[in-house]
Amino acid sequence: MTATERVSAPTGNRLPAQPGEVIDRSQTFSFNFDQRSYSAHPGDTIASALAAAGVRVFSRSFKYHRPRGLLCCAGQCPNCLVQVGDEPNVRACRRAVEPGMAVVHQNAWPSLDADLMSLTQLGDRFLPVGFYYKTFIHPRILWPLYEGFLRQVAGLGELHVGSGAAPAHAAGDYAKQFLFAELLVIGGGPAGLSAALAAAERGARVLLCDENPQLGGHLRYSGSRGPLPELLAAVARQPNLTVLTGATVLGWYEDNWLAAEQHGRLLKIRTQSMVVATGAYEQPLVFDHNDVPGVMLAGAAQRLLRLYGVLPGRRILIVTANDDGWAAAADLHAAGARLVAIVDERAREACTSPLRDTLAGEAPVYWQHTLTAALGSSWVTGGRVARVEAGPGNTGQVEPAGQVLACDLILMSVAWAPAVELAYQAGARLVFDEARGEMRAADLPPGVYLAGRAAGTQAVDTQVQEGRLAGESAAAFVKRGAAPGADALSALAGLKAAEPARTSQRVIVPGHQKRIVCFCEDVTEKDILASVAEGFNSLELLKRYSTTTMGPCQGKMCALNSLHLCARANGWSVPETGLTTQRPPTIPVSLRTLAGLHMEPVQVTPLHEWHVAHQAKLAVAGLWLRAERYGDPALEVRAVREAVGAIDVSTLGKLRLTGPGVPTLLDRLYINQFQKLAVGRVRYGVMCNDEAVVLDDGVCAHVGPREWYLTTTSSGAGAIFEWIQWWAQSGWGEGVHIADLTETYAATNLAGPQSRAVLARLTTLDVSNEAFPYMHVRDAEVAGVTCRIMRIGFTGELSYEIHVPAGYAQHVWDALFEAGQPAGIQPFGLEAQRVLRLEKAHIIVSQDTDASTDPLAADMAWAVKMDKPDFLGRRSLVRIAKDGPRQKLAGFKMVNPAVVPDEGLQIVSAGAEGRPVIIGWVSSSRFSPTLKESIGLCWLPADLANQAGASFTIRLLDGAGLAEARVHHGPFYDPDGQRLRM
Repeated sequence: MTATERVSAPTGNRLPAQPGEVIDRSQTFSFNFDQRSYSAHPGDTIASALAAAGVRVFSRSFKYHRPRGLLCCAGQCPNCLVQVGDEPNVRACRRAVEPGMAVVHQNAWPSLDADLMSLTQLGDRFLPVGFYYKTFIHPRILWPLYEGFLRQVAGLGELHVGSGAAPAHAAGDYAKQFLFAELLVIGGGPAGLSAALAAAERGARVLLCDENPQLGGHLRYSGSRGPLPELLAAVARQPNLTVLTGATVLGWYEDNWLAAEQHGRLLKIRTQSMVVATGAYEQPLVFDHNDVPGVMLAGAAQRLLRLYGVLPGRRILIVTANDDGWAAAADLHAAGARLVAIVDERAREACTSPLRDTLAGEAPVYWQHTLTAALGSSWVTGGRVARVEAGPGNTGQVEPAGQVLACDLILMSVAWAPAVELAYQAGARLVFDEARGEMRAADLPPGVYLAGRAAGTQAVDTQVQEGRLAGESAAAFVKRGAAPGADALSALAGLKAAEPARTSQRVIVPGHQKRIVCFCEDVTEKDILASVAEGFNSLELLKRYSTTTMGPCQGKMCALNSLHLCARANGWSVPETGLTTQRPPTIPVSLRTLAGLHMEPVQVTPLHEWHVAHQAKLAVAGLWLRAERYGDPALEVRAVREAVGAIDVSTLGKLRLTGPGVPTLLDRLYINQFQKLAVGRVRYGVMCNDEAVVLDDGVCAHVGPREWYLTTTSSGAGAIFEWIQWWAQSGWGEGVHIADLTETYAATNLAGPQSRAVLARLTTLDVSNEAFPYMHVRDAEVAGVTCRIMRIGFTGELSYEIHVPAGYAQHVWDALFEAGQPAGIQPFGLEAQRVLRLEKAHIIVSQDTDASTDPLAADMAWAVKMDKPDFLGRRSLVRIAKDGPRQKLAGFKMVNPAVVPDEGLQIVSAGAEGRPVIIGWVSSSRFSPTLKESIGLCWLPADLANQAGASFTIRLLDGAGLAEARVHHGPFYDPDGQRLRM
């Protein structure tokens, strides 16, 4: 049964209809898990449907392959990761189940119930923390064997490349979208809804993002929906409020630029102010065998019960340190579950829950007790509880003896961690609140506000009030009304101060068995203590050595416990221990989402409509939409080599520098010499950073006594403008003024042996070789428009780069083509330009270079003027010149001229035992229609690159074998440059 049908409801753990549930019981469909068929309702998640059918084990742990069941049901732990079709690592508790969906387990063989890799637990003493750093090193000859084994057992899920399996979402869903708002509210719980409404009522344009499919936050699954119906009704009526559900905000970036993910779509959000109302993460208690299936967070059981009508257990042991545990106990008891006991580590008088006396008559209550161990293997069968001695901050000792209570479900509600990652990323400081045992955000930057559980607020009415004040404050920040008064803020602070703490600082209960701290990586308490003992006592070092907090949950289930453990092991306080840096993304994101469909904004040149009208094939280059070809690129190359062609190069960066200090500034920024460049001359320049990494290249024209005109690569225009400004303001540019003219001027490169004749028909300027030599610049009228003309030769032919005010670009372009008709003028695009430049062995920065390329390695030593007193990268170049570059850029020709290797292919040589060793890569490659052979540029070991004619091999794609090539030095075409100077 794959289609939706009206049949009876599934049986098992499914309860009668619950108030507020999100499933449609009128319809039932089937899906598969591990090739077994299960029933589900529309609105079910994979996890809720399987839990309703009685499935207990959802996955196996990463290191020890221990069985894992549902833990949080909120997408914040790794316990329910499954494979859906060709998509690995799907959170079963978050993914909606669909008719016919094929779901399989991960990280277990041959099955979830019988996983042979679980035998690693028997030898866990041979797998201590950091064992991968200490093992498999000797003997080196066995490394290939180790490597093969490790690749088989490592990782989660499978990538079915080329399988043809349908993705979980349609291809069109993976895209990028740009959103703008005056105010962004993150979180759709009572505080977030209240904040969004308050700001929208003041006229602010508000965007509300919530990661859940429905608004409401914790009110969706709590015993009382409280003010939720009224809030949702107000949201529906508010025209200034846009709501995005199923949208997880992934990270905050500079200037309130935030990234979010919604159903595979990457959202890029720009806002002026934001309210963080992201709630809190319920934290697990660490005790013996705390990862046995059937040990769950109390909030997880409430979600299953209220949203999906699923009762995950019948005989329930409640372990708590706050009133939340009592609320969960009441919900489950009302649903028909038997309460085996309520174990509360507080004294009776510390419990303020109104349910205390009612539930005490329904189940035994163990005051000042905690859980020391869970019993069972594939499912919990009981728990051992023991008395705790009184101690400050709930840190008293636990008695060694204990009492065993039989149960089939253990629910924990002992600690909470406010979800403040986004506030931290925005610049807030995180401090540890000793009284509440929680991290809180302090010193919020301007325009950033906290509300609700993210601010440590517990009572629903107080959360609503705090959200309203945060929304009003954020609206005032964007000039929408006045900020809340001091009296209102003081009253709120008083209400929050009166709330009891709900987080225990007893994160670890002593024991003798495995006590899992990090569920993602199977990191135990013993591992943490051993790491500190081995010297990794800094939390940042501990994180990397033990891998705790580095798994799929990103520390949501283990960061707080790891912090406490590290502090105790070192004898430090929690504030002294500090925190790890919480970087974006806040949740793991698929590469498919990050790639998406290309929806970046693109710029078009003033000649764009002409290119479209002449059937140009367009391509995105940087931020620009450019003509890649108009037909056959080989014919376009031939037109430039034999007659004349024109290409639109308006995308080049164009900068005007004026002032007495320009030559000094250019000498510092470029590796070339510019102090002695005469007026009217042009020089090619290469720009490096402090480490001598090539940043950009272009030409510098000295157009007047105190005026210079620079061009940059199309992709580097904005960055280089900022780079030059920064250094000019640092004191290098005396009296220098810099103007970005990139969009002010358009530009055309007129190239070919007939280009002089074409240009002469449109200008009174003497364009003869004697009057206008190679690498010179002139200002003159072309077709009646004052233009700047530079005689340069990127294509290897006589050519003129004509820079014209953008408004006159079409006029001058049309005039050039009219004047060029007798010479057979043809437009040429990017592809032909790439071939033309490659025939001259001219590099393209960012294609033939990378983030570590220096000019000596890029075969540009001729441009480096070490006799200058100083310039950016000089010190690094002195060191590189002394030792010599290890890799160098070199030209090559294919021995078989018909073979054109793809760019990016590996260059290999025979290594030990005949295994190929990668020694370089191809950066540019084309078939030259002029030379009738395949040519390119590549990176090779320096000693090989220096040998003209030396042979090497390129590994071709798709198992096509190896192809031989030979090193070539200098230009492939017109090596003496005669045609440039004709």
